[in-house]
Amino acid sequence: MTAFSTHFFKNNPLDRMVRVLVAAVFLSLSHLALAQSSAELSQIRVERVEDEILVSAQIGFELPSAVEDALLKGIPMYFVLQADITKERWYWYDKRVATAERYMRIAYQPLTRKWRLNVTAGVDRAGSTGLVLNQSFDTLPQALAVIKRIFRWRVADAGDLDGGGRNKLELRFRLDLSQLPRPFQIGAIGQSDWDVGASVATPLVLEINK
Repeated sequence: MTAFSTHFFKNNPLDRMVRVLVAAVFLSLSHLALAQSSAELSQIRVERVEDEILVSAQIGFELPSAVEDALLKGIPMYFVLQADITKERWYWYDKRVATAERYMRIAYQPLTRKWRLNVTAGVDRAGSTGLVLNQSFDTLPQALAVIKRIFRWRVADAGDLDGGGRNKLELRFRLDLSQLPRPFQIGAIGQSDWDVGASVATPLVLEINK
C-alpha cells in the first residue's frame, strides 16, 4: 500500500502542479527578499538633546546602473527618508506620535560637470519643511556620501513622547519613482534595476545628552 501511494503521488499531475507552484512562490519570495535588501540602514542612534529627539544613521546602498545612467542624462533623482515614532498599545494598533521626512534631490549639471544635492527636512507636526543643504560636488560618490550619512536629524520634540508605554522607531529609505518624468516612471516601476530601498524598526532607546 505504501509503495502504491508513493508511486501514485509521484505520477499524479496535480501533485506535480503543486510542486511547481511551491517552487514559483519560493522563487518569488527570494526575489522579494533580494529587492528589499537593495539598501541597508545601520548604526542607528537616537539622542535627546534638550527638547529635541535626534536620529543618526548610516544608509548603505549602491546605485543601480539604470539609475546612474539616467542621472548622467540629466534626470534628477529623489530619495526620501522617513522616520515614524509609534507607541505600542496592547489593546489596539500602535499609536503614531511623530513623523518626519527628509527629501534628497541629486542632479548632474553637464555644463559645470558638477553634482548638485538639495536636502530638505522637517517635522510634519509643525507643518513645515526647511532647507538643510544646497551644495555642489565634483563627483557622484562625494554627493552620495552625504546622502548616506544621517547625523543628528531632528525627528520629533521630546514632548511628543508619552511617559508611559514603549515607543518604537521605524526608518524607511527609498528612491521616489513618482518624481521621475512620466516616461521613466512607466519603464522603472516594478523593475529591480530601479529598486533602492530599506526599512527597519527598533525599540526607541534614548541617549540623554545636554
